[in-house]
Amino acid sequence: MPSEPNPWRDWIGRTETYTDLVTATPLAALSATLDRDDTRPVPGDEVPPLWHWVYFAPIAKARDLGSDGHPQRGGFLPPVPLPRRMWAGGRLAFSHALRVGDEVTRTSRIAEVTVKEGRTGQLVFVTVQHEYADARGVAIAEEHDIVYRDLPSPAAASPAARPAAAPTNEQYRREIVPDPVLLFRYSALTFNGHRIHYDRSYVTGVEGYPGLIVHGPLIATLLLDNLRRHHPDARVRAFRFRALSPLFDIHRFTVCGRADDPQHHVLWARNHEGALAMDATAELA
Repeated sequence: MPSEPNPWRDWIGRTETYTDLVTATPLAALSATLDRDDTRPVPGDEVPPLWHWVYFAPIAKARDLGSDGHPQRGGFLPPVPLPRRMWAGGRLAFSHALRVGDEVTRTSRIAEVTVKEGRTGQLVFVTVQHEYADARGVAIAEEHDIVYRDLPSPAAASPAARPAAAPTNEQYRREIVPDPVLLFRYSALTFNGHRIHYDRSYVTGVEGYPGLIVHGPLIATLLLDNLRRHHPDARVRAFRFRALSPLFDIHRFTVCGRADDPQHHVLWARNHEGALAMDATAELA
């Protein structure tokens, strides 16, 4: 690692713009991946909240990929050399729904780069702001948190902190079987080449995890999908989520929800041992 406290400060304020067309097939494929019974989308149909993540995929040539399957560091995102890269959370505000047939422009900006010392070594947090705009204006404003970490050192290994216990007072829930097919299909839909989600020899042998890692945005999508299954007429106007501990394909997990009042739902993912893997809130219109 560079010795400066924050050698990537110059990346703050960098922007990029990307335009995509909202087409029906990725939505139909995500519906099938989530095991829903939706009819095939047609022009004018609304994109469910968080399903916009199947668009605007970073298209990197094979020669421009790093050893982890992600695009090589640098360019828009700072070239943080720490090998572990995770989607740590996000905050989204939905002004209106995107629709099939819309041409949408995403404007992205590096809002913050923070260097911290954690229990297991150095951490770098990058916050990216996205605005998704169609002909009617900004539809979605999003902040996306990325965390970079080093690999664990066997010589300096210490017992991992035990995750907090998850709530057990849910009003609705769904058990999820995160098999490799689910993880592969979501990786394919989002054009996510990160090997931690589909390459077992890499994720266990190089990054030291016990199994394939369930995508953070997939868990968040399953949380809102669970809400929609139990409240199909709900319209989400804001959503916040934090990834607290990883989930792996070797164990089932449960997505849970509870309405504190009709407009405020608390959502969380609970692992097979009862620990909290992700927490979230959804504000309804």
